[in-house]
Amino acid sequence: MAVEIKSRLCNVVVCVSIPLLVLGGLTGCGKEESPPQDANAAAVVPAAGTEQASVDPMDAATALFREPTPDLQHIVSAAKTWSPSFQDWWGKTAPDFTLNDINGNPHALSTYRGKNVVVAIWTTWIATCRLQTPHLKELRNAYQDADVAVLAISNESPALLKEAVEEQGINFTVLSGGANLPAPFGEVEYAPASFFIDPQGRFKLISSGLVPASDAKAIVQAR
Repeated sequence: MAVEIKSRLCNVVVCVSIPLLVLGGLTGCGKEESPPQDANAAAVVPAAGTEQASVDPMDAATALFREPTPDLQHIVSAAKTWSPSFQDWWGKTAPDFTLNDINGNPHALSTYRGKNVVVAIWTTWIATCRLQTPHLKELRNAYQDADVAVLAISNESPALLKEAVEEQGINFTVLSGGANLPAPFGEVEYAPASFFIDPQGRFKLISSGLVPASDAKAIVQAR
């Protein structure tokens, strides 16, 4: 049974948990999709007043004709614990945002340009997000910092997140906040959700649900 969050707020990998996130199912669902049937899935209510990022006309035109590469099509068709999401954003430039990590240091998405980035909308308490954590750790270990960045975003307090980092030996960057993230980041309804961004700053693939490390590596490496 889906657990609805009552709050109004709803190769780099970014794991992000926003105020609007709730229990994520193995086949997480984006805002535009119907709620998943998985009993572990949980809804994320979009934050009121979430800013909508302006879309570059060239991005919009390119996306109309862009199809996933054969590599990505194969990865998507073979997926078992996650589903593709926000497909109308694939190929478009990811909107910039800035959030602080658990030590209070600011991180702007645009500063990671030139690397593959994975941004994860995630929390420390949702069951599926907890299952996602070791896969994010494995992904982080598989690549040099210069090649891939992994960012996890959560709406939980820096103190709570710092405790989780220490207890779980988390080795990826954890950011706190996310109430006013631009679309599509701010439109996530089910956690965990992962945004794979290429070195040019464009969305390569967006997923909802638990992404195994093997799938995440394949997506990062796909052309």
